[in-house]
Order: sequence, then structure tokens, then C-alpha cells
Amino acid sequence: MTVTVAAPLRAARLLALAIPVIALGGAYISQYGFGLHPCEMCWWQRYGQMFALPFAALAFFWRPVRPLVAVAALGILSSGLIGGYHAGVEYGWWEGFTACTASPFASGGDPMAAIMAAPLIRCDVAPWTLGGISLAGFNFLLSTLGALGIFALVARSFSATRA
Repeated sequence: MTVTVAAPLRAARLLALAIPVIALGGAYISQYGFGLHPCEMCWWQRYGQMFALPFAALAFFWRPVRPLVAVAALGILSSGLIGGYHAGVEYGWWEGFTACTASPFASGGDPMAAIMAAPLIRCDVAPWTLGGISLAGFNFLLSTLGALGIFALVARSFSATRA
């Protein structure tokens, strides 16, 4: 049974769940549906969303709700800020890390053959853009603005319960 809360906190809780689901869903669809393999910094962005997801889900069933939603928002914000850093590396605004990644065990079979055949994914090259905005840039916009919105709704929920 869902925990009943005031309207602003209900909206914050829903956003805290929707943003990681949308971000991770988009990341996995782009990876497995369209072959856009993640680089090291792409994975870092996913970790913040993965961290936020269980806290946001727990906020529907467990009290106190505000701290759970706030912790989820921190995970979402961390993902967005990493996305902003990654977008800056892709756009050449600053230099990023030199590590690149590949997923050598994705296909199973012989590990050495998988490592040798794995694509090298660069962190400083955007594999896809829309209107000049890379996937990391979209994550920055969605996650950072979403987390700030969640924090604002959580703050509003304090006054809604006192009214």
C-alpha cells in the first residue's frame, strides 16, 4: 500500500522515480537498441541514477518519505553534474580523463577474443546528438533540473504540512 503524503511531496516522489527510470531506460535502449556503447563517463552517470532508483521506489512504501526522496534527488543531481562535465569534455571545453572503455564480456564466449574484438569507446566524442546536444548534455539538463525541482517540491512540502 502506498504511503499517503501531501501533494508537493507526492509530485517530488513521482519525479524522483520517473527521472532515473527515463534516464536509465534511454541509456539502455540507446546501448542495446541502437548500438551506442557507453564510455567510462557514461557509466559514471548511470551510477547516480542506479543509486537514486531504490530510494525513490522505497519512498512510495516506507516512512519517512522526505529523506528518501531527498537522497534520491542527490543521486539524480550527481548524475546530472557528471553529465555536465562529460558534455564539456565532448564539446572540447575542457580535457577529460584518458580512460576509454569497452564491454568485452557482453557477448559471452572466449574472454580474450571478446576483448580483442570489443569496440574502443572514447569519452571525448559524442556518438549521437540532437540539435547539438549530446546524450550527456541531455542527461545534464534532465537530471540537474529535475533534481532541483525535486528539492523545491520537498521544501514546499514542509509548508504544505504546516498549513
